[in-house]
Amino acid sequence: MLVVLTMLTVVGMTIVLPVLPFVVLQYVTHEADLAIWVGVLEAINGLCAFLVAPFLGRLSDRFGRRPVIIGAAFFAALSMAMFGIGGALWVLVLARIIQGLTAGDMPALFAYLADITPPEKRAQRFGLLGALSGIGMMVGPALGGVLAAVDLRLPVFLTAGVALTIAVLSLFLLPESLAPENRITEIRARDVHPFAVFRNAFGRRELRALLIAFALLALPFGFFVNNFSVLALDSLAWGPTQIGLLTAGVGVIDILIQGVLLAILLPRIGERGVVVSAIVAQALGLAALAVVASVLAQPWVFIVGALLLAAGQGASQAAMDGAMSNAVGDDEQGWLGGVTQSLTAAMNTVAPLIAAALYAMVSHAAPYWLGVAIMAIAAVVVLRAHIRNTAATSAPSDGPLDETPAPAEPSSPVVRA
Repeated sequence: MLVVLTMLTVVGMTIVLPVLPFVVLQYVTHEADLAIWVGVLEAINGLCAFLVAPFLGRLSDRFGRRPVIIGAAFFAALSMAMFGIGGALWVLVLARIIQGLTAGDMPALFAYLADITPPEKRAQRFGLLGALSGIGMMVGPALGGVLAAVDLRLPVFLTAGVALTIAVLSLFLLPESLAPENRITEIRARDVHPFAVFRNAFGRRELRALLIAFALLALPFGFFVNNFSVLALDSLAWGPTQIGLLTAGVGVIDILIQGVLLAILLPRIGERGVVVSAIVAQALGLAALAVVASVLAQPWVFIVGALLLAAGQGASQAAMDGAMSNAVGDDEQGWLGGVTQSLTAAMNTVAPLIAAALYAMVSHAAPYWLGVAIMAIAAVVVLRAHIRNTAATSAPSDGPLDETPAPAEPSSPVVRA
């Protein structure tokens, strides 16, 4: 069941990627302001997620993963329906606020996977989850690009339908993964206030360097995610179909990297080696995008750069998730998911604004050259961080990803997948 939910979640999130700038363009007076408004909308979404992610993560530690996953999916359906209806920029803003305030599925899914996976297999399992995300990323944008040729808003409404499907499937088919004895008994204010959570998390020696590296890696990828459609439109005159096909290609790379290559690399070079290698790939990808934006507007350079960046990000994300998960206790996996989701949201708040400002006011290449510099700093942090390379010494995985646990509450009317 976790497999199905992960794929549907990513399909739902990525169907709209090829069309978002074109939807926003309908409400922008001057086309030159498109990059700014796309950045503002994504920053608002990121800010709201930053504020509530620690609470939602801790909520899953208290009451279980199911309620958070179900509630987030229902509100995601509502927000995307509003975005599709549109009518004015303020409606789009409100839709992104709702989406951000209920973005609780990823911390809960992160914690769910940690609940059902032994520590020595977590990095590999997060890689497999990433590969499944790659399948969703392959299907979603390609489908969105095709549907956009019929009607620009059709992919947005389909996203709402996918979110509603996730909610219904989770309601009837998803067992609870968090056993009662592993649940916390209360939620304290200091555990859900985003700045207090950060102070606590960064105060832990075993997490500090990992979280710094995690933030540094998230920022340049945020530049790319929130700006690559605009760059493709400006530099290559691409439309939703071409953008959708490229994003589908990113999904294929994710499948190969996280589903195949990670299983080979992790036992041999460990989490640290995977992350450093992935940083090099991301830096090369960012440099290629900067070249496209400045001196060589060629589709093949853009495609190679995007694929390198996405492949490196997927590999580093899985390895970092595994390393951080192994650094905390079983009753803190939801808390950690909230921390990382909130940190990602913080980066997703500032990244669109930085990318939009640099893109519009300095040069189209400026966000990507800054990303290369940030990657260099991240490499130094990772090389100095303490990482338990459990994957380098663990035995091969002996079970499938969808290792569904027995329901924590037998009386709950849940049907096993």
